[in-house]
Amino acid sequence: MDTQPRKIIPIYSTRGDVEAFLSYPYLYNTLCEWIGWVTPQRDVYSVLGHYVGYLTNDPRILRKRWTSHLKSGKKPPPPPPKINHPVTVPLPPMMPDLQFNTIDILQDEPDRLHTLDSGRLKEDMD
Repeated sequence: MDTQPRKIIPIYSTRGDVEAFLSYPYLYNTLCEWIGWVTPQRDVYSVLGHYVGYLTNDPRILRKRWTSHLKSGKKPPPPPPKINHPVTVPLPPMMPDLQFNTIDILQDEPDRLHTLDSGRLKEDMD
């Protein structure tokens, strides 16, 4: 069993704010709650398995503004282990401006990455 703690990588918005954390392959919000995961191809999915966007080297989570179709959903992995909030995070790197056809998910559509018990894309319970 792997007992080594995984490296926690801050994910920034275009404004330079830390909006999420990546402990590969799991994504967490700033309260360290699970909000999604990243595939080896850097595609980002929500906890419900909906395609959200892609992870850049900055690191940011981006998506093209207009798409004829989003990628199909995937079955979510099992819930991840809890992580502890990093004590410090590095300053954001200098990020290039986005073109008009690209949006920053964590800045413009943060509700696409929500916890298991919330979110507008969650199916209603009977």
